[in-house]
Amino acid sequence: MHHNISLITTIAAALGFGLLFGMLAVRLKLPALVGYLAAGIMIGPATPGIVADVALAGQLAEIGVMLLMFGVGLHFSLKDLLEVRGIALPGAVLQIAVATGMGIGLAHLWGWSLGAGLVFGLSLSVASTVVLLRALEDRGILDSFNGRIAVGWLVVEDLVTVLVLVLLPAVAGSLGGTGAGSEGGLLKAMVLTLGQVAAFLAFMMLIGRKLFPWFLWRVATTGSRELFTLAVIATAVGIAYGSSELFGVSFALGAFFAGMVLRESELSHRAAHESLPLRDAFSVLFFVSVGMLFDPMVLVNSPWKVVAVVAVIMFGKSLAAFLLVIALRYPLNTAITVSASLAQIGEFSFILAALGMSLGLLPAEGQSLILAGAIISIALNPLLFKAVEPLQNWLRSKSHLARKFERTDDPLAQLPMTVEHEKLSGQVVLVGYGRVGRKIANALAAGGVHFVVAEQNRELVEELRANNIPAVAGNAGEPAVLIQAHIARASMLVIATPDTFHVRAMTETARALNPDIRIVIRTHNEEEAALLRNETSAKIFLGEQELASSMARHVLDNLAAEPGHGHG
Repeated sequence: MHHNISLITTIAAALGFGLLFGMLAVRLKLPALVGYLAAGIMIGPATPGIVADVALAGQLAEIGVMLLMFGVGLHFSLKDLLEVRGIALPGAVLQIAVATGMGIGLAHLWGWSLGAGLVFGLSLSVASTVVLLRALEDRGILDSFNGRIAVGWLVVEDLVTVLVLVLLPAVAGSLGGTGAGSEGGLLKAMVLTLGQVAAFLAFMMLIGRKLFPWFLWRVATTGSRELFTLAVIATAVGIAYGSSELFGVSFALGAFFAGMVLRESELSHRAAHESLPLRDAFSVLFFVSVGMLFDPMVLVNSPWKVVAVVAVIMFGKSLAAFLLVIALRYPLNTAITVSASLAQIGEFSFILAALGMSLGLLPAEGQSLILAGAIISIALNPLLFKAVEPLQNWLRSKSHLARKFERTDDPLAQLPMTVEHEKLSGQVVLVGYGRVGRKIANALAAGGVHFVVAEQNRELVEELRANNIPAVAGNAGEPAVLIQAHIARASMLVIATPDTFHVRAMTETARALNPDIRIVIRTHNEEEAALLRNETSAKIFLGEQELASSMARHVLDNLAAEPGHGHG
């Protein structure tokens, strides 16, 4: 029987059906989120039986987006964002333009207006941050270079979308909808939006980065875990809400920057841990709420239109992103990972579609097609991620083609001829120049040890070369990169990157070119560490184990030095 039900019943129905269908999906070897989407369809208004409150579910899902973006901000510093600006900024803007053009083209074929096509295309161009983060976390590459690029890319997309949401009402009248449509209104809206975003960023960077970590620390001194958890959640949701009300910034972006400023606190890891259970629960509500909005009849009434929409989302804009990343001379695996990351749409697409309908621009069929494309692309996106490694292996088997795409006339892919010869014999080849790699490099430099850095981030390579540190850009899983680092004459290979996806390829290349080389590998995964120990003769450093060993050694050394604590 169709009727409105309470908040508690909505939560119970969403989580209960989400659990049942999620378990069924896992049993069928499908991602659990496919089950969450199916649960949403089952309790949505388009199917018979229990009907949950769509508006309430949407608001609960919004909280999930806030908490998820807050967690990302806790691991993603402003420095990380600036490090990938060279690819994230131009890549995201161009990709949005290409995907929007594809959407306008489809709308023209279907006889829609230019305004409808613009809203439709923009909705197809922006990927779901929630889906991306879940995919990156499941594969353990959120903190990797490719993960930072993908997150940075979506942050830029979110910023562009915020600007569009404010400007669209001003131009709706000239596009055939309802709105002012005047040039003065557009200019005023643009200036106001940019001013609000700038004011919010200034507040968070100048005041928030000092105020909120101080507040979190004061709560921690009470010794109450309950209060600390409450402080974390209240800070995340409060800043997100305040940023929307005071500065006109989206909830998601507000929560993201809240996490970024709290990252300055020494309690950031604890904050991330405490918010994890609620984040997971509310992210389930997000997927269920998406399913509730879907009308399955669109698959019957407009099947070929659905196919065209899915093709644009999963292949059209992904291909555009792939070519853009390659054109910017980033490695092949970066291009494929970014392409897979963008092959879906989500929360901002729904917001754009709803605004387009309220302004009289987008027809109801357009919103149904956007929802269909979102659900299908979200369900299939994990399969694309699983295809990343086979696709890379296939392209690498076509080594001439892959090398032509990646390394043609790229000055950063080759070590400068000016590097002194003695620095390229017996040197250490250091793969990765992140937080760990930087510390290792500083220690090597302080000890007078020559080293060459292999790093995927082109901006970092340029920075290293400006400081007279030999560096080569590219993925060290490719033999050409290690060859450029003169691995054949190196004394040691140190793999300091958290992305262990290509470790085996690195070690195989190093052993083939230099059988006597010593190899040191960093990993965070015990299963991965066990496999690497079996497959390589390298020294493996596992983060938690090394920390525990160092602390235990320090305790024992101090106790041994005290009277009455000697060995005996």
